Amino acid sequence: MRYEIDASLIKQLLPDIVMAEDGLARLDERAQRSSVAQGFAERGHFFDAVGAMWVAGELVHVEDLVLHDAHMDSRAPSHELTIAHAVLRARRRLWTSDANWPLTRAGLAVLSGAAGYAGEASRTGAAEPNEDEDTETLLSAELAEIDAVLERSTRLLDEHLGKPVSDQSTRPAPSKAAGDPMGLFDDEEWDEASRLHEWCRLIPLADTMPCVLGAALLFEGWEKIEPLRRQHWLGGLLVSSYLRARGKVTSHLFSFHAGLRTVRHELRRAKDRRTRLQAFLQGMAEGAALGMKEMDRLSLAHTQMELRFRDRRSNSSLPELADFILSRPIVSSAMVAKELGVTSRGALNLLNDIGVREITGRGRYRAWGIL
Repeated sequence: MRYEIDASLIKQLLPDIVMAEDGLARLDERAQRSSVAQGFAERGHFFDAVGAMWVAGELVHVEDLVLHDAHMDSRAPSHELTIAHAVLRARRRLWTSDANWPLTRAGLAVLSGAAGYAGEASRTGAAEPNEDEDTETLLSAELAEIDAVLERSTRLLDEHLGKPVSDQSTRPAPSKAAGDPMGLFDDEEWDEASRLHEWCRLIPLADTMPCVLGAALLFEGWEKIEPLRRQHWLGGLLVSSYLRARGKVTSHLFSFHAGLRTVRHELRRAKDRRTRLQAFLQGMAEGAALGMKEMDRLSLAHTQMELRFRDRRSNSSLPELADFILSRPIVSSAMVAKELGVTSRGALNLLNDIGVREITGRGRYRAWGIL
């Protein structure tokens, strides 16, 4: 499939490009100057993770995701909730890393879990981090050393007790088919490394286009190529990282899925390429509009809470509680008690003092949040 975009198509997409560019620029400018920027960025991780599952056809409640992230699940986590939490952790890792790292060969290898990925995904002029210093590589090396120590200890104990020492070298290596009899995970016809390499070839082409159009091109390519079967949600996160690397949205990691979920499925999956690209551009514009509304709510709530603790003593826990409430879609008394290091009764008193709204309407398992 040819991914080049001719001038006539760009001319047809020009109104959507301008709308998306303007919306993202306004959102980024306001987020950089806002006093609630940190809480807005953290809340965006949760909403985008839920949006990623929505786009994939799965329903995950943001309340369940918040409780699961705090290790306070009210019920056994579902498979969808576990995937949503993986999206949440991936977004946090992308935000704390260098802007160009997710689109490098080493970054894609870590994010996709493909240690043997050899595709050239480096952006022009981007410095790749040292793979030897990567956290997962160091952890794997430490675990390998622990396994070696355990193996030597077992052999010495067997010799001391007079048991026959098992020869590890004579044991047959476990076959992939034994652990995956249905071929669900190891499909030789689905070469993820070559598919990732094919998708990475779109990055230089996207760099020659306007930022939002290049991001839409990358997402379209990800949807068509499908490099990763078990991490298809990673495409939207890489689009957000691309917008950050191009300098379009630097104040936070843009919630692309949160805006894309507002676009109808028929448009996102349309056969006509112009319709698909328009849907992706509209998703960016809608995501920017939702971000502006969210920032309005957070700013108003922060002002109201600030009036409550303005005249309090200097060591009051209310300012810290306000920051915590702004960073989560919902909070429970147990979460507040754990975060602030107070008792459950003290957490309830602080929640009552700060004046945040209770959103569950229940006598037990109550939660508070900014609506």
